[in-house]
Amino acid sequence: MNRTLFAGSVSVLSFALAIAGCTKPPDQSASSDAASSPAAASSSSPSGHASSRNEAAQRPMPIVVPADTPITVVLDETVGSKTSTTGQTFTATVQVPVEANGRVAIPKGARVTGIVRDAKAAGRFKGGAVLDLELTAVTLGERDYEIQTSAHDQTSKGKGKRTAVMVGGGAGGGAAIGAIAGGGKGAAIGALIGAAAGTGGAGLTGNRDITLPAETRLTFRLVQPLEIRGR
Repeated sequence: MNRTLFAGSVSVLSFALAIAGCTKPPDQSASSDAASSPAAASSSSPSGHASSRNEAAQRPMPIVVPADTPITVVLDETVGSKTSTTGQTFTATVQVPVEANGRVAIPKGARVTGIVRDAKAAGRFKGGAVLDLELTAVTLGERDYEIQTSAHDQTSKGKGKRTAVMVGGGAGGGAAIGAIAGGGKGAAIGALIGAAAGTGGAGLTGNRDITLPAETRLTFRLVQPLEIRGR
């Protein structure tokens, strides 16, 4: 009887061990499934890092246009010492492509914007005309880049002594004519007439104002380097 009980106990124990060997713990099964999933394999694989490096390598490097680089443009509109005002903006078109490190940074035909830094009409009796222009921005694609350039400035000399001589000469001539015509009183009247005639002549002598019509070609130079990205 004892042998029968012992044999039965051995059989039950063997069956329990067999069942335990076939059953996996839940956490072990979950970890095995996570390790074998495609997402985990791709994240642990070095191919993801290689793809990022390739994308970075394909991006074009920025173009840096150094200071003192010339930018030649043609005006889109007329500007002048008499017709323009200080602070007024104007537009122009790049006439010569600007290159840096063997690459075209600013193509021909690019639009630029400028500002009239100073505009003064010629004085009637003294003081010349002044026209001072600078470029402030260039448009590349859909992006505007701020730029700083040297000034294109022009001045004209005032009339100075020539005006004074003409005015004085007119008064003297009128006085002489008046003296001949009617003595002292006539001289005074003649002086006023002569001065008016001299003044009118001075005001109409020459056009000293500065006018730059559309299509005028101008060259500016960058004061600061220009960095162009994303092209």
